[in-house]
Amino acid sequence: MVSACLPAAAQGAAAAQANNPLANFTAFNLQDYYIGKLTDTDDNANQFWLRYARPFKLGPSNWLMRASLPVNTYPVGPSGGKETGLGDLNLFAAYLIDVGNPAVSFGIGPQTTLPTATQDGLGSDKYTLGLVNVLFEASSPKFQYGYLLSWQGSVGGSGPTDVNLGTFQPFLFYQLGGGNYLRAAPIWAYNFENSTYGMPLGIGFGHVIISDKVVYNLFVEPQWSFADKGPGWPQWQIFLGFNMQFKN
Repeated sequence: MVSACLPAAAQGAAAAQANNPLANFTAFNLQDYYIGKLTDTDDNANQFWLRYARPFKLGPSNWLMRASLPVNTYPVGPSGGKETGLGDLNLFAAYLIDVGNPAVSFGIGPQTTLPTATQDGLGSDKYTLGLVNVLFEASSPKFQYGYLLSWQGSVGGSGPTDVNLGTFQPFLFYQLGGGNYLRAAPIWAYNFENSTYGMPLGIGFGHVIISDKVVYNLFVEPQWSFADKGPGWPQWQIFLGFNMQFKN
């Protein structure tokens, strides 16, 4: 249950901010994609993410750092046997720009991915650099929306294939009251190296629990591909999450 000790307006604001990737909280998220079927194969896969975010200052400017480390289970090699291990570590730092509306969060900054995969085929074995841009609009207590736009390209490493990847993640949240909400947050990815792509759509349900020190956010979101080209993209998947925001 949403904490009854908070006024209704404060509960609604906290529930809305629970999905803000640029919220001014330290956050730790456990998220999982169960991939029921990959394109051009009957194989399934899984990707479990550990994500940590923390706001910080550089002089007078406000920033947010996010680190994301996957644990991948994917078919690899000519036999298609599955391997499980760490994937590549992604880091980004977003400079938070004051747009004159406290309900709107906007950030832009650099990102890098490091070749930390523990098994061949679970990462690119490349160092990459790129950019991220994030928007979250929470002016309405009922409906919040935004996006996370990113691009990264390889700058070194021994992997056989260069990285040149763009992603766009639109997100939409509709508050139902009582901490419950509807959601959609697919990730559309385009590989500029070989002109392949995967574009899912989904709709899910989430629930926010507000305590004195932590905001908990649990959700499930089935997703289906509406456009894809090339092997290895999810045809359908289930996105699960348990997110925690720690009040400063």
